[in-house]
Amino acid sequence: MRDEQNIARARSLRRASNLPEQTAWRALRGLRDHGWPVRRQHAIGRVIVDFAIVRARLAIEIDGSIHQRDDVAAHDGARDAALAAAGWRILRVPARTALSGDALLARVRLALASHGPSP
Repeated sequence: MRDEQNIARARSLRRASNLPEQTAWRALRGLRDHGWPVRRQHAIGRVIVDFAIVRARLAIEIDGSIHQRDDVAAHDGARDAALAAAGWRILRVPARTALSGDALLARVRLALASHGPSP
């Protein structure tokens, strides 16, 4: 996928976000106040992740129940491997957890703590 197509796809995904992604976005954008700006539907190479904290190279994926299917899980594994090869860590969060902003933030803060202090 060319960069222009990837950008257009990311914009489309932002407009079509589901409830867990919308709830997650409301919670995650507050991390900016703590030195961790979060990007939504961020393109990393050919992959578009739900959320990314670029400074920490942390990709956050909100996974609904479809991600439990074998074919989808295999696709997720391939994407995760590509992201890891590019130097990114992946935090997969169940949609049910993402619906609780506090629970989501606790998981993200734990992942950020392993990265080091905020900038």
